[in-house]
Amino acid sequence: MTTILTLQSSLTPSRAPVTKHANFNQIPSWVSLKSSTSSVKLEHKQGQVENLHLVSLSKHGKLNEAFEFFQEMDKAGVSVSPYSYQCLFEACRELRSLSHGRVLHDRMRKDCESPSVTLQNCVLQMYCECGSLEDADKVFDEMPDLNAVSRVTMMSAYAGRGLLDKAVGLFSGMLESGEKPTSSVYTTLLKSLVNPRDLDVGRQVHSHVIRGGLWGNASIEAGILNMYVKCGWLLGAKLVFDQMAVKKPVAWTGLMIGYTKAGRARDALKLFVDLVTEGVEWDSFVFSVVLKACASLEEVNLGKQIHACVAKLGLESDVSVGTPLVDCYIKCSSFESALLAFEKISEPNDVSWSAIISGYCQMSQFEEAIKTFKSLRTKSASVLNSFTYTSVFQACSVLADCNIGGQVHGDAIKRSLVGSQYGESALITMYSKCGCLDDARAVFESMDNPDVVSWTAFISGHAYYGNASEALRSFEEMVNCGMKPNSVTFIAVLTACSHAGLIEQGKHYLDTMLPKYNVAPTIDHYDCMIDIYSRAGLLEEALKFMKDMPFEPDAMSWKCFLSGCWTHKNLELGEIAGEELRQLDPEDTAGYVLPFNLYTQAGKWEEAAEMMKLMNDKMLKKELSCSWIREKGKIHRFIVGDKHHPQTQEIYEKLKEFDDFMEGDVFQCSMTERREQLLDHSERLAIAYGLISVNGNARGPIKVFKNLRACPDCHEFAKHVSLVTGHEIVIRDSRRFHHFKEGKCSCNDYW
Repeated sequence: MTTILTLQSSLTPSRAPVTKHANFNQIPSWVSLKSSTSSVKLEHKQGQVENLHLVSLSKHGKLNEAFEFFQEMDKAGVSVSPYSYQCLFEACRELRSLSHGRVLHDRMRKDCESPSVTLQNCVLQMYCECGSLEDADKVFDEMPDLNAVSRVTMMSAYAGRGLLDKAVGLFSGMLESGEKPTSSVYTTLLKSLVNPRDLDVGRQVHSHVIRGGLWGNASIEAGILNMYVKCGWLLGAKLVFDQMAVKKPVAWTGLMIGYTKAGRARDALKLFVDLVTEGVEWDSFVFSVVLKACASLEEVNLGKQIHACVAKLGLESDVSVGTPLVDCYIKCSSFESALLAFEKISEPNDVSWSAIISGYCQMSQFEEAIKTFKSLRTKSASVLNSFTYTSVFQACSVLADCNIGGQVHGDAIKRSLVGSQYGESALITMYSKCGCLDDARAVFESMDNPDVVSWTAFISGHAYYGNASEALRSFEEMVNCGMKPNSVTFIAVLTACSHAGLIEQGKHYLDTMLPKYNVAPTIDHYDCMIDIYSRAGLLEEALKFMKDMPFEPDAMSWKCFLSGCWTHKNLELGEIAGEELRQLDPEDTAGYVLPFNLYTQAGKWEEAAEMMKLMNDKMLKKELSCSWIREKGKIHRFIVGDKHHPQTQEIYEKLKEFDDFMEGDVFQCSMTERREQLLDHSERLAIAYGLISVNGNARGPIKVFKNLRACPDCHEFAKHVSLVTGHEIVIRDSRRFHHFKEGKCSCNDYW
C-alpha cells in the first residue's frame, strides 16, 4: 500500500444521542455524599441522583468539580454508571484534558470488566482529540469488538497526524477480513487524500466504492469529487460530477472551487451559470466561491450582477456572503461599492474588517486604514487578526511612520497576532522604509526560519537604505543557507547594484539568474540593468543593451534611460527617450517634465514651451511635491511654496540664513525669481522646520520624508546645511535614503 505523507483533514464522529434525564441545574454543586439520613435513601436508588449530578457537572464543563464529586462517590461506595463515564470522557475530550482522561480511564478499567463498544469509542475519541495517539492505539488494539465508529475515529486520527499509510492500512485490513466498509469509513478516508501524491490511492478507493455498490451515495460521490479536486485531477472531478444522478450544492461548489484554484475562473463562472439555469437550490457558500472567481478575473460587472442576486435573496447582511462581496469589489478596484457592501453586513467579523482595511491600503488611503484600525482596537479588538496587522504595517511603511508602526507592532506582539512570515516580512519592510534598520534586523533575526519573502524584504531594506555591500552580503548568506531566491529577490539585488554604481556585479547577477538559480529574467530585471547603465552615464551602452535584450523596451525601460539622460544632460538621447516614453505611456508626466528640463537647461525655450503645451493639452499635471517631518509625535507636512504652517515666518527666516549659499557657485543662479522658487521647495521647508525644532545645541538627526525624488538643487542644499550646522540630515525620497553629514551624502552624489 502506498505511503502518503501529507494529510490535512480530520473527521470526528458526532456524539451518540442521549436520553434526556432530569433537569441537572436543579441539583446543587454542594450535594454531599457523607453519611446522613438522605444518603441512606439514595443508596436504595442505586446512586441515580449522584450519577445525574455527575452528568450535570460534566455537561456544564465543570471538570474539576466533577472529579471532586467523582472521588466523593468513590469514598461513599456509590458506583459510576457507564453513561456518567461517557459524559466525563466527552468533557475531557472537549476541554482537551488528557490528565483527567487518563485518570478516568484507569478507574473505568477497574469498575467495568466488559465496557461497551460505545464507551470504549468515547475513550478512543478522548485520546485522539487530546493528541495522545499512542494511548489511542493501545485502546484500539485491546478492544475485543470494533464498529464503524471505532475505525473512523482511528482513521481520522491517523490522517490528522499525516499517517496516511496507517489510515489506508486500517481500510485495507477491513477489506481483507471481508468486512464491508460503511459510507462513513469511505468519506473519512477520502477526506484524508489532499495531495497530488495521493491520487493513486484515491482512484483505488473510488474503484472499491463502485465494486461495493455504494455509487449513488451522495456523501461518497461528493467525497470522491472533492478528493479529485484536492489532488489536482480536475478531469476526474468533472467526470464524477457528470455521472451524478443528483447534483447537490456541495458538488457544484466543490468543482467550482477546483476550477478557481487552478486558475480556471471562467470555467467556475460557467458552472455557476449552469447551476442557476438548472434551478439548483443555492446556499451562501456558492456565492463566496463564485465571487472569488469574479475577483480573480476582476470582472466587476459580473460581480455586480451576483450582488443583485444576493440582494434579491436578502443575503447582503450575511457575513459569509457580504465579506466575499467586499473582497471582490476591492480586488476589482471598486472601493466605493466595497464600502457600500461592507455597510450592509450586520455583524462584520475579523475577515470583513481585514478586507476593508486592506482595501484602504490598496486605494492608497493609508491614513484612513490606520484610523479604522485605531477605532477597531478601541471598540472591537476581538475582530482584529494577523492579516489586519499586516495591512497596518504596510500602511505605516508607506507613510514612513515608525512611531505608530512601533506601537502597532507592540500591540500585535501582546495579542500574539504578528503573522508568521508575511506579517514579519511586512515589519521588516516597514522598519526599513522608516529608516530604522536596527529594528528591521532585530525582527529578521528573531525569526526561526525566515522564508524567501523575509530574506527579500531584508535585502530590499539594505538596498533602499543605500547599503549595497550589506544587501549583496545578505543575498550570498541567503543562498548559502540553501534558500532559493525568487524573481523579486533579484529585483532587490539589482536595485542595490544600481544605487551603488556596481555595473559589473549587476551584469553578473542578471546573467546568472537562469543558469545558476533557475529564475527566468523578466523585463523588470532588464529595466533594472538599463537603470544601472543610465545612472552610471553609460548611455550608449544602455541604448545598445535595450536593442539587444530579448524583450521589447517598455515604458519603464525608456523612463530609466530618460532619467539617465537628464542626470547626465544628454539632450540628443533624451529627446529620443522622451518620444518613445510618450508613445508607450502618454499619461506619464515624466515623458514631458524631463525633456522640458533638458530643453530649459540647454536654453531651448521654444521646445520647452512646446513640451508644456503638450502636457497641458492632455490635462496632465506633475505630481505635487510633498515633504513631511515628525516632531514630538506630530507629522508636519509641507508642499512647494507652503505658507500654512503656524511657524511659517520662523521657517522662512531660517532659510534666509542660507542666502549666501543660494547665491553661490553651487546653483549658478543669476535670477532672483529662480532663487525664490528654490527657497520654497518642500524638502527645504521641512529641513528648516527641523532646524528650528531641535533643542539647544542638540545634534540629533533631522529626518525628512518626500513623496518624489529629491531634486539636485535641494540635494546640494542639504549637504551644505549639514556642513554649516553640524546636524545630520536624513532624507528618504521615493527611491532611497540620503544621509547628509559634514557636507557629504551617503549616496556619494550617485542617485
